[in-house]
Amino acid sequence: MTTIASQVLKQHLTGTMPVIMGILNVTPDSFSDGGEYDCIDMGVQRALEMQAEGASIIDIGGESTRPGALPVNTEQEIERVVPVIEAIRQQSDIPISIDTSKPEVMRAAVLAGANLVNDVNALRAEGAVACCVELGVPVCLMHMQGEPRTMQQNPEYVDVVSDVRDFLIQRAQTCMDAGIAQSQILLDPGFGFGKTLAHNLQLVARLDELCRLDFPVLIGLSRKSMFGAILDRPVDDRLIGSVVAAVVAYGKGARWFRVHDVAETSDALRVCVAIDQA
Repeated sequence: MTTIASQVLKQHLTGTMPVIMGILNVTPDSFSDGGEYDCIDMGVQRALEMQAEGASIIDIGGESTRPGALPVNTEQEIERVVPVIEAIRQQSDIPISIDTSKPEVMRAAVLAGANLVNDVNALRAEGAVACCVELGVPVCLMHMQGEPRTMQQNPEYVDVVSDVRDFLIQRAQTCMDAGIAQSQILLDPGFGFGKTLAHNLQLVARLDELCRLDFPVLIGLSRKSMFGAILDRPVDDRLIGSVVAAVVAYGKGARWFRVHDVAETSDALRVCVAIDQA
């Protein structure tokens, strides 16, 4: 099944249709769904549900990156994610991404059946780039100012869009110089990771500048605090804001969407595609 999943993922990376990445946090403290899927059976059930709802890939994370979250050691993170990856792989050939910044977790997850490394730290940890080169898997490089515990403490930019773009280009070049093919790289501007509401809104408004780069762009806006600030809604009541933002991002060229609400986002993007094709 891993080979089939890798082939499917390759098609997603080179295609033009929307790709929905369903979020599966096997953590007790993630900002939206912490504790909901932190046992194997529940995690597998949710993964299969998201696949049925229209997810093209399942993104599994074992360490919360919300502001102020406590760090998790390598062994604990592996213990959280590997059994769930193995259990999903036994029942489905859907591509799986591992959401981690630790090379040891990347390796364990890929050996268990994951097909892509999704790193909020853009493979800046020692040995992370070399690990992904050796594993031969695609990577998603995200921009983050600072680190999760302190990233929202007065983030500043000269020009947030230009600064994020330049960082992502530099990290992509580092990966390519090390041997990762350009066709194996995704870019993520990192909404909410060391960014104020104004920064996030500017990134959405000028997202086309990032989408003109020669890499697919992944958008992670689902249920973010920016919608709480705009709409005065709690985290579980930000569906409409999240879906509207996904539609706007699609219109600006984004094709990868990391979301909690798979069915609703899938419906919205199917309408966008139908209008485009008309």
